[in-house]
Amino acid sequence: MIIRVRHAAVVCALGAALTACGAPAATHAARPAPTATTAAPSEAPTLAPGPAGLTPVFRNGPRGYGRTVALTFDADMTADEGARAARGERFDNPRLIAALRALKVPATVFMTGRWAEEYPVQARSIDRDPLFEIANHSYSHYAFTGDCYGLPTVAPDRMRSEVERTYQAFRKAGVTDAMPYFRFPGGCYDREALKALTPTGVTAVQWDVVSGDAFATDADAVARQVLEGVRPGSVVVMHCTRSAAPATERAVRTIVPELRKKGYRFVKVSELIGATDAHRRPA
Repeated sequence: MIIRVRHAAVVCALGAALTACGAPAATHAARPAPTATTAAPSEAPTLAPGPAGLTPVFRNGPRGYGRTVALTFDADMTADEGARAARGERFDNPRLIAALRALKVPATVFMTGRWAEEYPVQARSIDRDPLFEIANHSYSHYAFTGDCYGLPTVAPDRMRSEVERTYQAFRKAGVTDAMPYFRFPGGCYDREALKALTPTGVTAVQWDVVSGDAFATDADAVARQVLEGVRPGSVVVMHCTRSAAPATERAVRTIVPELRKKGYRFVKVSELIGATDAHRRPA
């Protein structure tokens, strides 16, 4: 696990296969983006703004909410990978989605706008399945800070439009119920990025368990890492890209029954965010 700290005002930033930090804040009613670019259901729970009105960051649900765990899958595709897809590289993973359906596992898919454009039929299928919810992972999968695992960088004045363009791509693909949640590419963010996204009304979603599935070929090692890291209320980061995470589907087939043996119940991120509010209300 690698943690890099830029300076005192910067939040922990970690790569797609690594962990990140950010404490849960109090929830409130969903905040539709002022630009009306989100397609989020009106009842979707979000978090209250952070200090100075910054975009709130959610890392995990309340530990006292029972044995719940949210599996999340990043459907990554950068803006410049179209040529690779045209040559046959697969950035989707239908076998993984099929496995989740067969195992009846709810999950949250953080999808880039470019992925939705490349695989609109799959995006619609995921969106219409009540097991799943789709959230925003930027349009281009470019970084929102400098020095983020070699990713190209989004200019500060383009950060908001990265989020808005993704919701537009979702609507064009036929996704009608995208959630008001955003995951930073690479998990990298700082105060400037949080400020830039405030007008969109999204809640930034990080994680507290790293699967290590990115570029991994040992499914057993991925499963062990998840099983050792999960605690009640955990959010697990995994990937839904065949070429970049080929062992994920096999790992999931081990992770799910093992966690169920331990009494865990699988939920979507939205349930954990909603539980944060309920958990903090006076009895």
